[in-house]
Amino acid sequence: MAERFLIVIFISALSALRCFSQIITPDDKLRQIISSDGQVEVTLPYTDKKSVELLTTNVSILSVKDNVIHISLSQLTVEWFILQKFDYKIAEKVDNKGVISAMNVNQAMDWDTYPTYTQYDSIMQSFIKRYPSLCHLDTIGTSVNGKLVLALKISDNAAVDEDKPEVFYSSTMHGDEIGGFVLMLHFADYLLKNYSLSNRVKNLVDNLEVWINPLANPDGTYGMGNTINFPKRYNANGYDLNRNFPDPFTPNTVKQKETLDMIKFMRKHKFVLSANFHSGSEVVNYPWDRWLSKLHADDSWFNAISRSYADTAHFYAGPEYMNYLDNGVTRGALWYIIYGGRQDFMTWELHGREVTIELDDQFITPAAQLTLLWQNNWHSLLGYLENALYGIHGLVRNVNSHAPVPAKVFISGYDEDSSQVYSDTLTGSFERFLNPGSWNLTFSAIGYWPVTVNNIIVTSGQKTDLIVDLSPIPNGVETISSTIPILLYPNPATNIIKAILPDETAGTIYLRIINQVGMLMDDYNIEVVQGIPIVINVKSLSAGIYTVVFTNTVNKTSFYGRFVVIK
Repeated sequence: MAERFLIVIFISALSALRCFSQIITPDDKLRQIISSDGQVEVTLPYTDKKSVELLTTNVSILSVKDNVIHISLSQLTVEWFILQKFDYKIAEKVDNKGVISAMNVNQAMDWDTYPTYTQYDSIMQSFIKRYPSLCHLDTIGTSVNGKLVLALKISDNAAVDEDKPEVFYSSTMHGDEIGGFVLMLHFADYLLKNYSLSNRVKNLVDNLEVWINPLANPDGTYGMGNTINFPKRYNANGYDLNRNFPDPFTPNTVKQKETLDMIKFMRKHKFVLSANFHSGSEVVNYPWDRWLSKLHADDSWFNAISRSYADTAHFYAGPEYMNYLDNGVTRGALWYIIYGGRQDFMTWELHGREVTIELDDQFITPAAQLTLLWQNNWHSLLGYLENALYGIHGLVRNVNSHAPVPAKVFISGYDEDSSQVYSDTLTGSFERFLNPGSWNLTFSAIGYWPVTVNNIIVTSGQKTDLIVDLSPIPNGVETISSTIPILLYPNPATNIIKAILPDETAGTIYLRIINQVGMLMDDYNIEVVQGIPIVINVKSLSAGIYTVVFTNTVNKTSFYGRFVVIK
């Protein structure tokens, strides 16, 4: 009897040990989910802004709601997160059962299902076949896995690069935020179909070059396949593309292919107004994302155009839609801070004006709700683009030859933190969006006397035309005939100047700085990465005008620029 009792105890102990060994810790569960799904959402209690700062530097914050921080982890960030010993909870996996794939292109173009990747490509091709004079298809680049990142240009003379303001809509750089993907396809279709039917649409298409990129992260949305089965936030390498753009203070961080291609595309087109579309909340988010205490010089203008988008959505969708934070509007950093976001890069580095529009509380919009998403937003989409028709639209010319002049356009005592704009190098045209009122604009260009135009009236919902003629400075620096000029900024400068060089200059370059009398002031070799600005330290130079020459050490191609140092 005692022997049998001991055997029972032994077997029970063995079973308990076996059960204990099968217990999975939360950390191991995180690793398992990452291994199978490529991502996982966790939540933490909000304690203070300092903790959010630590998190946003190392992981992707999805949102901060009701004192809860929602975080997405990938294979690149999960081990750091585990090492912090946070008291976290694993969120329920996002349901993708509502993702219904279209049977064919015709069904996909009813806009209430999701296209396959091949159907998406066919839809974009069909636009240019059906409306050849109104649209042009371009490739921004390819994803890590080789899928095309496409952009459709819509304008009344789409085959020609005209001197019109260029605007840009882009969606789904987070691959699992897919409602905006179909919304953008539907919007492109709407513009093309209604060009001859709607005066409002015709006005936009005749006076703007509208670029639409429905899907910025095809690998995240489709993976290696053709249908949307398990969409992921990240690109194929596990990077969050909306944390991957150059930050104003850390511009040379390593970038992903999709980011580098997008930067090159945006630099080429110099978009004056843009928006990128996401999901997970319902709010219009405007700059800055990275600074809590710093306001953009045009903060009130940004708030006004964001307010207009949200209020228009309220009118057509009802008060329950897009009412998060300040009734559908927020300055980014007031919500939570991020670094490496596209809207700050576009606004700071490229001197454009971009907002981030969160379309749906659900990351994955069910196919059955795609029509509702369209009804809630299409009026706002039109109204947002119309902002590019207003404000000051000008031309900067040489007073003698009327040749275009690339000039800095700024408002003294108002512009700061890269809020100035520049006239186009080829055409001399510029756009400056401002609140209604009277404004004084100053125009400065290398080799020309600066000019200030006072009391320029900006009226709500109207365009103000302006022509500015600049007079050359006699005996300026001689033109360097063997090189091609580039734009340097900020210019004039005190401590540093940045330069973006053409692609053929990437690699090792020889940099020379020459003063007005031809004396070599500094020279050295520097490595240049395509799309990333060169930072030139001019703090040691005396006040004056200088020429900087960049020469590729392999193909000997040279480029130059002139800058002014002030003390």
